[in-house]
Amino acid sequence: MNINRIIWIVLDSVGIGEARDAAKFGDEGADTLGHTAEANGGLNIPNMVKLGIGNIDGAHNLESCDNPIGCFGKLAEVSAGKDTTIGHWEMAGIYSPDPFPVYPDGFPDCIIDEFIKKTGIPGILCNKPASGTQIIAELGDEHVATGKPIVYTSGDSVFQIACHEDVVPVERLYEMCETARHILTGKNAVARVIARPFVGENGNYKRTPNRRDFSLKPSEDNILCRVRDKGLDVIGVGKIHDIFAGVGLTESKHTNDNQDGMDVTLDYMKQDNKGIIYTNLVEFDSTWGHRRDYKGYARGLEEFDDRLAQVLDTMKDTDMLVITADHGCDPTYKGTDHTREYVPLLVYGKCLKHGVNLGTGDTYADIAQTLADIFGTEPVKIGKSFLNKIM
Repeated sequence: MNINRIIWIVLDSVGIGEARDAAKFGDEGADTLGHTAEANGGLNIPNMVKLGIGNIDGAHNLESCDNPIGCFGKLAEVSAGKDTTIGHWEMAGIYSPDPFPVYPDGFPDCIIDEFIKKTGIPGILCNKPASGTQIIAELGDEHVATGKPIVYTSGDSVFQIACHEDVVPVERLYEMCETARHILTGKNAVARVIARPFVGENGNYKRTPNRRDFSLKPSEDNILCRVRDKGLDVIGVGKIHDIFAGVGLTESKHTNDNQDGMDVTLDYMKQDNKGIIYTNLVEFDSTWGHRRDYKGYARGLEEFDDRLAQVLDTMKDTDMLVITADHGCDPTYKGTDHTREYVPLLVYGKCLKHGVNLGTGDTYADIAQTLADIFGTEPVKIGKSFLNKIM
């Protein structure tokens, strides 16, 4: 039986233990899934257990299954980064040998001056690495009083602009981000410009779901473009459109949170489409990982697992489910940044073998190469297909 559709779900930041090169990134000992389970006295994730999450080589503190219905393994990252963009691009078949630029001391004056000039704003606040929730608490009142956007970065390659929706309308904030995106090229080509709108007053500020990411455009030499060019559907759910700047997608829908992402994914699964439904569930990273909220992280995993039951029930005989991640963000670890980790790989389909240990793949692009085999496209430049192991 042929596979006609891939339901590809990325649990943003759900790593499964320090990668072999974790020391290069200062991330020795990181283990997002294992430490989250340990810190919470275990995880109630029976559907992922059934697929084989606890059977993955080197998994810690996760329940294993005697007869998993899925195929299971983990993937290493070969690209020179541990951010969302590089991780997603690699799993789609794009190798990034150079890391995106980061700005631990803030952005240089030449960038800020050009941004102010081209947007016509009265100036900016901040210009340093910061926690998004903390910086709007610290500078929100001054922003409201002056109209100056809060510009900040993090350990990732990002240029973030936070504005109160009543001071700077969301569409105007998006225009400012577009301007920044055009400025940030060449040696200053950050991976993402991010709009961070918020609401509230007098120190009681809260970010809204109107976040938008303005990414660099990836090479079209990737599996999304390959599948699109075969005349098939390539549907992005959540941040996927932003991460790929729309490249390779035939349709997309932004979502507000993980639950919304699962709702939209299930809606697409019930429609008559063939190709790829590619979903990013960002809250693991943005809401719990970076904020080092291990209790929230565990709750999010268990909520996803509940919805996973619906995915399994909705799958057609010719569907294949892929669950993976794009990096780690261990909520028990030092600092607030991503962690260099292996990512889990769970694969399931009614027409596939059960209980196959896929071992450890050398690159996230093993997924893309497998999809190239499934859909009969030209191979991508990196990665090794595991299709012969699961069929």
